[in-house]
Amino acid sequence: MFENLSEKLQRIFKNLRGEGKLTAENMETALREIRVALLEADVHFRVVKQFIEDIRQKAMGEEVLTALSPAQQVVKIVRDELIRILGSHHSRLRFANEPPTVIFIVGLQGSGKTTTAGKLARLLAREGHAPLMVSVDVYRPAAREQLSIIGRELRLPVYEAAPGDGQPSDLARAARREAANAGKDVLLVDTAGRLHIDDQLMAELHQLKELLSPTEILFVADAMTGQDAVKSADEFHKRLGITGVILTKMDGDARGGAALSVRNVTGQPIKFVGTGEKFDALEPFHPDRVASRILGMGDVLSIIEKVEQTIDQKQAEEMQRKLIENEFTLEDFRDQIRQLRKLGPLESVLSMMPQIGPLKDLKSVKVDEQEITRVVAMIDSMTPKERANHMLINGSRRRRIARGSGTTVQEVNQLLKQYAQMRKMMKSFSGGFLGKKLGKLKFPPFPGLEQRL
Repeated sequence: MFENLSEKLQRIFKNLRGEGKLTAENMETALREIRVALLEADVHFRVVKQFIEDIRQKAMGEEVLTALSPAQQVVKIVRDELIRILGSHHSRLRFANEPPTVIFIVGLQGSGKTTTAGKLARLLAREGHAPLMVSVDVYRPAAREQLSIIGRELRLPVYEAAPGDGQPSDLARAARREAANAGKDVLLVDTAGRLHIDDQLMAELHQLKELLSPTEILFVADAMTGQDAVKSADEFHKRLGITGVILTKMDGDARGGAALSVRNVTGQPIKFVGTGEKFDALEPFHPDRVASRILGMGDVLSIIEKVEQTIDQKQAEEMQRKLIENEFTLEDFRDQIRQLRKLGPLESVLSMMPQIGPLKDLKSVKVDEQEITRVVAMIDSMTPKERANHMLINGSRRRRIARGSGTTVQEVNQLLKQYAQMRKMMKSFSGGFLGKKLGKLKFPPFPGLEQRL
């Protein structure tokens, strides 16, 4: 996400650093380029106008112009302004004093409401809540069946309508009663959508709002539709009163105009972003982290959180012991690959790394997921003894492994060579060398990062 805008802003700042001294003239040139970059990223024109004016006032002050590193000061000002328009701080879900907390999922048809309801239910369940989902969309064919399928896949409960519960209000009332009786503390209501906003849709949503008094009304928007998503969110807020926005398909949006506009236009925060099709691809929206990613500073905190959520601590410690004692086998290598895959697409993980120093070229690295699948297949085709001791794998065994994994002998040879090289490298790192090397990496300052880490 934000790839196009990030590249353009980094190029602008690089040119500023090359000037040596910041002047009113080269600052105005940079501001014009930032303005064009934002407009090309499909950011709302009013947001761009205010953004540029705020940067101009702060950047043209005597304090910045006479600073030892004025270009870095400008980067800090741009980062602070990005955080401000994105929402300043992470906006958490609010919960009712007495359960069940009712959360409406609203939006236009095709924005991904039903899938997002499932993703949010999964996230809440992982945080210790007991969610119940219900679809009150009685118009779209198989809408309620779609939510039921999602519920079965996630092993989370979905309220199935009783005979006679044919109207949205009847379904909603019965689902809330079921949630209270079953001890569910959150009721997620997947509402009907339309291809456009109309009075009938709003009247129905108003009726449901009065009936259930939801704690949150979350508007789901397709980030790739840009300013159309922002316009729809604003209209929903004016007519219904939304409390937050969930942007879907952020992984496919290289511009980022919707994310940079919706908070400013509607006054309501982005609470979550969808970053893929899988049900675990829903992330809380952190304005400071997103601003850092846009400016090439990476998102180290999100990587740490992903690792903590997906990597088994005991398994990681055992892996570290094996590396130190040079007992790292091909089976361990395969398990490590599987653990890494749990973090999501590897290109997505690499995009969160700071784009500076030795890491600056990571954003251009293309990870061949099929190649990783072939590696796992080759290791799976080995016997337990072969995985434990790669020295056993002679020519005939290599041919058998290649046939069993649908690869070539050359690919098996390459895997064994890479594995041997990795073992050698890991052995050299094991005596504290790796820590010393990593400790020498200098990253740009992240305000408050030291305390949070």
